[in-house]
Formats: sequence, structure tokens, C-alpha cells
Amino acid sequence: MDWIVLLPPIAAIALALWTKEVYLSLFAGLLIGTTILVGGNPVLGMKELVDQLVLVFQDPGNTRIVFFCLLVGGLMALVQASGGVIGFVNWAQSRGWGQTRRGAELLAWVVGLLIFVESSITCLVVGAVNRPFFDKLKLPREKLAFYCDSTSAAVCMSLPLNGWGAYILGLLAAQGVTTGAVGLLASGLMFNFYSWLSILFALGVALFGWQFGSMKKAEERALSTGQLTRPGSTPLVSEEVSELEPVEGSPEQARDLLIPLGVMVGMIFVGLWITGDGDMMQGSGSTSVLWAVGTAIMVAAGLYAIPRNGRRVMSPMQASALVLKGSAGLVGVTVLIVFAFALGQVSRALEMGPYVVGLVGDGVPTFWIPALVFVVTSFISFTLGSSWTAFAVLLPIALPLAAGLGISEALMLGAVLSGGVWGDHASPLSDTSIISSMSAACDHVDHIRTQMPYAFAVGGVAFAAYLVAGILA
Repeated sequence: MDWIVLLPPIAAIALALWTKEVYLSLFAGLLIGTTILVGGNPVLGMKELVDQLVLVFQDPGNTRIVFFCLLVGGLMALVQASGGVIGFVNWAQSRGWGQTRRGAELLAWVVGLLIFVESSITCLVVGAVNRPFFDKLKLPREKLAFYCDSTSAAVCMSLPLNGWGAYILGLLAAQGVTTGAVGLLASGLMFNFYSWLSILFALGVALFGWQFGSMKKAEERALSTGQLTRPGSTPLVSEEVSELEPVEGSPEQARDLLIPLGVMVGMIFVGLWITGDGDMMQGSGSTSVLWAVGTAIMVAAGLYAIPRNGRRVMSPMQASALVLKGSAGLVGVTVLIVFAFALGQVSRALEMGPYVVGLVGDGVPTFWIPALVFVVTSFISFTLGSSWTAFAVLLPIALPLAAGLGISEALMLGAVLSGGVWGDHASPLSDTSIISSMSAACDHVDHIRTQMPYAFAVGGVAFAAYLVAGILA
């Protein structure tokens, strides 16, 4: 009954897609996992579930991401109440930006491409900047969440001058690859087929209006009825935050949005430099994003307190109240993140990753190996909701396998990277998928249901590319 270790994440994901109740589904998957972990006793399983939720906060990286999610709500509330969002929309449209559906989607793609320093920040900035354009043009929130997600992990892993690159270099060093590690990573990026195809596919969606599956239905709904979200859906951001009106007398200036966001993006570099002791490639991504959003809130509150034409946008007391209100509106996101982290912990404790790897038996033709590595990494990343965990599980297997079978190490590295990013896109347990839903003010299950057909389509092309590369290598 070794297969039973697959049950917790698969049950959680299947229930979420079937019932559209993501919180209860994650709770059920977590309870199944903890019950298996303690030997089948559901009472002890419930006790273990509570312990696993507490254990989430023993990991500093997890705790920083949880605080980041709460503070993001405060920043969203501040910039909306300042009138900065409306001011930016007016400023951008006066220059001809985002006036058509194609223009708005291209703007989302370009913003996601430019903010490659950290995946969570990419999701946040793409959503904050582009949601007003999408809403005005009756583009569904699911479509915005797709752009947030498609230009986060894929871009960060394709241009790894960030924590992603540092993490992979660290894993390579653990495998004894020190001399030439940067060169191997650079070569591996050329075979990072899914990431490149995902970025190009998102561009094609923006330019040519490609649509199929659940996303097509969402587009038809929004265009014909004006309903930006599915009736009966539960966006991850409460309406009190997503629909917050500017304070009375706000100047509605673009700088009230652009300055806080610019400070947040800039602070990522500062945080990576400080935590990496002068080497940004060695910095802590989770620490940097937390510092970045906290600094952005302080700068925004200070900016809005400076008098303009004899009056200020809001007082520090008003800003503090808005930060608390915005953070309260994202409690649901925080709970979701904690459940997802706990389910990942339980799946790792059940050694799900090694079990899946062990299913790939001997006697497989060599040219199939890169494609199979892509599939196995995708599955592990999908079920654990963590591309980084999938990288850690597969790289110690893929690189020695490449050396033993005479396969290109760069090709195998690219297959691992691609599989991790695929799971990051398709999984409802992924933190970037959750933050994308939050940033777009979209129902999380609706985001996954509409993005999954696109992820499978692009993943299928990537799989074929690895077969061809395996034959030619």
C-alpha cells in the first residue's frame, strides 16, 4: 500500500476542483495525510494536524511568507485609498496604454516580464497595476490571475538573477558541482522549455486572443454580462479591500501608486544584497519580500502624510487603520497558505517524492529519460505545491543519472527546472498561484480551473520537445 502516500495531496486537489471549496478540501487532504502519518487513527490524526499547522511557523521562510501575505493587504488598501490606482489609470490611458483588451493584456505581460527579481512581487505588481484596466475593459479576473502566474515563476527561472538562481546554484554545489556551476545553470536554462514556452504562450494569448477551455467561458461571461468573477465565487481578497474607494479629496495622482511599488521592487535588491552579505545571488528571497512590502507601506504612509496644496492625502492614523483593514481582508489567503505549507510538510514526511521517483523503473530507453524527468518533477511539484522542493528531490537523482547514461547534464537540469515551474503553475497548493489569485482578486479554484488547460497544453509541447532533445542529444 505504498501508493497511499499519494492520497493526501491528490485528494485535496481533486476535492478542490470538484467542490470549489478550497479551504475544506485542503483541510480534508491534510487530515488524511496526518491520519496516515500516525498509523491510521483519526483522533491522533487530528492532533497531528494541529501540530503540523504549528510546525509551519517553525520554518522562518514560511513565517515570512505568511506575514508578507498579510502586509500585502495593507499595502493594497493604502494605494487604493490614496487614489493612486485611479491616478495611474488616468495617466497611463492619456498616453494610450491599456485602452484596448489587447493593450491591457500586453501591458500585464510586459510588467510581469520586467519584474523578475522575485516571483511573489511579480504577482503582486502585475495584479496591482493591471486590475483597473482589466475591470474597465470587462476582462475576467481569472485572465489577470493567469498573467500574474505565467510571468512569475517562469520569468524568475528564465532570468535567474535572483533567489531562484541562488537556490539552484546551492543545489548544484551540494552535488559537488562547484567549478562550472554557473555555466551549467546557463546551459540548463537553454533547455528550460516549459518556462520559455509559457512566457511565449502568454504573449500569444495577449496578441492573438487565444482562448479555450474554462478561460474561454470566463471571457464570454465577463464580456456578455460584465461579471468579472463567477457568480457565487469567493475571491481571495474581500470586497472591502478590492473595491475600496479613494478617501475624500484624494488628489488621484499616479505617483501615489508608482512610488510605493517602486520602493517595494527596489527594496528587493537591497534585501538580497544585505542578506547575501554583498552577493545578491546568495540573498534570502523570503526575507527580502517581507522587508520590501514593509518598507513600501512605511514610505506610502509617509508620502500620503506630506501636505500638498495645504492638505495631506491621509493622516498616519488613517493609514494605520487602512493597513489593519487591508490585512484583515487577506486572512483567508493566509489560512490557505498555512494549509498548503502544512500539507507539503506532511507529504514530505510520508516521503512521497522518493516514492514517485522510484516508480520509474529500469529498462526505459535513454531518449525517454529527459521527458520522464520532466513529468516526474511536474507531478512532485504539482502535488507538493512547491517547485523548490521538487528541485531538491530530483536534482540529486537527475544529474548522476545523466552522467551514468551519457545524457547531457544541461538537458536534464532544464527538464527538472521546467517540471518544477509546471507544477508551480498548475497546482492549487503553490504559493505563487495563491498570491496570483489574491493579487487579481479572483476565486482561487477558478484561477486553477481556467489556467490548468493552458498549463497542460504548454506542458504537452514541452514534453514533446524533451523527447526530440533526448533523441538528438
